[in-house]
Amino acid sequence: MPFCEFQVVSRLYRKGEREFFALKEVTFAFAAGDFISVTGPSGSGKSTFLNILGLLDRPTCGTYLHLGEDVSGLDDDALSRIRNRTIGFIFQSFNLIPVLDVYENIEFPLLLQRSMSRKEREERVHHFIDAVGLSDRIKNKPNELSGGQRQRVAIARALVSRPIIVLADEPTANLDSETGHVIVEAMRKINETEKTTFIFSTHDDHIMEHARRVVAVRDGLVTGETVKG
Repeated sequence: MPFCEFQVVSRLYRKGEREFFALKEVTFAFAAGDFISVTGPSGSGKSTFLNILGLLDRPTCGTYLHLGEDVSGLDDDALSRIRNRTIGFIFQSFNLIPVLDVYENIEFPLLLQRSMSRKEREERVHHFIDAVGLSDRIKNKPNELSGGQRQRVAIARALVSRPIIVLADEPTANLDSETGHVIVEAMRKINETEKTTFIFSTHDDHIMEHARRVVAVRDGLVTGETVKG
């Protein structure tokens, strides 16, 4: 049984009198622990693809099964609860809180949950700080970090609540190639050790090289897929 699945999903947008499909009758499934790259030119539908996967948007028609549940007709509150429990996000712009240090930025999602003891939070935060190699930067604010270090903080923050799926939108776009390589290696290691599912929207050849599946999107259609051994 697929982990998550699009069943003939379309997303129609309207701008004034103009209508266009960002996705057209897409059928797609992925399994737990996948490491997938979604690639295509700007305007191809990649962002809409990720937004629906991440429960930030919903199909105009078709069915999205998220962890086996049909979420297509759920209201915003229900989608928010599922999203907060199961999905982590990594953005190219980092989106760190500038007044908080590394530890506090990573801890922040756990404070919102209000269901974990201080000791549990500390153990969880330190685990992921170690996992992304930032133990020596724990008290630094974002403006005291390099771009690659800030992205590693963002990765740890996305993972600290132990989501089942992590969606990453161009996570290496603002990094030089060497730093991007380090970031991809960190995410691949976490994928292997934590069994977290990663799905990327990317133009980065290095991510595509490491992906187990590369899904090509163009004009709202899935136009091809490469599956590696």
